[in-house]
Amino acid sequence: MRTLYLECNMGAAGDMLTAALLELTEDKEQIVAELNDMGIPGVEFRAVPSSKCGVVGTHMEVTVDGISETVIDVDEHNHADPHPHVHAHEHSHDHSHEHTHDHDHGHDHDHSHDHSHRGMGEINEIIAGLNIPEQVKADASAIYEIIAQAESHVHGEPVDKIHFHEVGNMDAIADVTAAALLMNKISPDKVIVSPVNTGHGQVKCAHGIIPVPAPATAHILQGIPTYSNWVKGELLTPTGAAILKYYADEFGQKPIMAADKTGYGMGTKNFEAANCVRAFIGQGEDSTDSVVELSCNVDDMTGEEIGYAIEKLMEGGARDAFAAPVIMKKSRPGHVITVIASPEDKERIVRLIFKVTTTIGIRETLHPRYVLDRQVCELDTEFGKVRCKVSEGYGVRREKLEYDDIAKIADENDLSIAQVRERLRK
Repeated sequence: MRTLYLECNMGAAGDMLTAALLELTEDKEQIVAELNDMGIPGVEFRAVPSSKCGVVGTHMEVTVDGISETVIDVDEHNHADPHPHVHAHEHSHDHSHEHTHDHDHGHDHDHSHDHSHRGMGEINEIIAGLNIPEQVKADASAIYEIIAQAESHVHGEPVDKIHFHEVGNMDAIADVTAAALLMNKISPDKVIVSPVNTGHGQVKCAHGIIPVPAPATAHILQGIPTYSNWVKGELLTPTGAAILKYYADEFGQKPIMAADKTGYGMGTKNFEAANCVRAFIGQGEDSTDSVVELSCNVDDMTGEEIGYAIEKLMEGGARDAFAAPVIMKKSRPGHVITVIASPEDKERIVRLIFKVTTTIGIRETLHPRYVLDRQVCELDTEFGKVRCKVSEGYGVRREKLEYDDIAKIADENDLSIAQVRERLRK
């Protein structure tokens, strides 16, 4: 399985992710030319060699009308800013001279630069008009939708009323579309992202002093493992967080994999640690994961009650649920109810088992397991679109047509299930 691992020990931003992905490709100059050919108004990409702590990598410089934005530090004691902002949500200025972190959205305050406040509709129009594949357009719009939903939540406004500030500038649009284009070219089977360092402290925006991670970033990060260390400032931008969230299949430590290439996407500031996103691409192991088995014995539930309990457990998020008849103590007939759940769902499923069964105790066992990678594709058939489940790994590939689709076709065409399968097979 071709696996991409993104190591975000110093946070992530659109330009850093783009540079790290670029380093995994074969022809960097050709791809930079493609980035410049996307047609983003006024934008130019330059892949600039960069070294951090003795490590050589690439910094992706993005200019708009020849101007590259930079962050101006704000004193952390009096918060004085000699260049006050008129529009900043997430990407503003860290209150520390010693530990600042410049990613993809700073300010040089030249009014000729692109500081428009764009809505989601306008951003989608810009993306739709770019010279990139349709899938890349869809991916870029979906990444922006993640940001829009976060902004909507933070500001208490509907998505169609949200206007982006820094993340609506042309350089931010460039970061998102460039990352989407490179991900499309690399096309990994699986993307794993490390726990993400967010930095800590405060930043100043038009609304006042806000904590790091900024509110929109924090909303995007829900469900994602994060931490902060000694670096004071904003290491993770909303753009970087949204890109990671959109593409990541899972978050965790680096898996067992044979890396073919390693890429370093550099930020602009210097720290005691190398300021970069590190990317690995290579062959990963076939998939394994863990499930929790929760089981209980009951001898005072009818068959109908057990059936109802299994139905509710499946609706409640169990991976599987079933019952088996047993002879219990004193020769009483009963059933063992077994529920398979994801570890993160365990507490919720336990509460549900107690709710829908008569048990007074539940046993728990954690099972590592080997699994085939699964995806669902759509087939064009004489009956229209039919979903097909494809499972592969460990040298095995299996395909299975979706039963619900087959049953619907059978009902609509007065055919048996077997007849539908046979016609689809042909």
